[in-house]
Amino acid sequence: MQFMPRRLSRDESDATAARIDAVIETRGWGFWAVEVKGSAAAAGPLSANAGVPFIGFVGLSVPSFQAHFTPCVEIGWRLAKEHWGRGYASEAAAASLQFAFENLKLEQIVAFTVPLNKRSMRVMERIGMSRDPAGDFEHPKLPPGHPLRRHVLYRVNRVSVYVPRDAEVT
Repeated sequence: MQFMPRRLSRDESDATAARIDAVIETRGWGFWAVEVKGSAAAAGPLSANAGVPFIGFVGLSVPSFQAHFTPCVEIGWRLAKEHWGRGYASEAAAASLQFAFENLKLEQIVAFTVPLNKRSMRVMERIGMSRDPAGDFEHPKLPPGHPLRRHVLYRVNRVSVYVPRDAEVT
């Protein structure tokens, strides 16, 4: 939550997890729970009531705001700070991209963050995304003058990173 407008209360966090579960139930995809290999089983929803231990989430979402690049599907992640820098976000994000391109047949995925969030920008680059400086924008859910309002936009196209299994590579 370092680059989010504010930390969520436990009730707000639980409500977010319930919304994520509902989106996956309805759409079949969304932000998926991330656990460390070898920890307790991860089957089940993100809900705190499920008792499923998780270190955060990574996956796909449809932004709930309007901008010059919407409608679109974005890739995103949020992991507990003690798990940063271990490759979990990159590994799970790469799997999410593969799902987006192979299963959902999407042509493009976007990601965005504040310019100070160098860690997330490195993850975006590791998974094949490129910054689109012309796409940078002011986040419409934050008021003018807010220090986190300015966002950088990254994009990745299916053809730039994904070759279907049955395609011939030349």
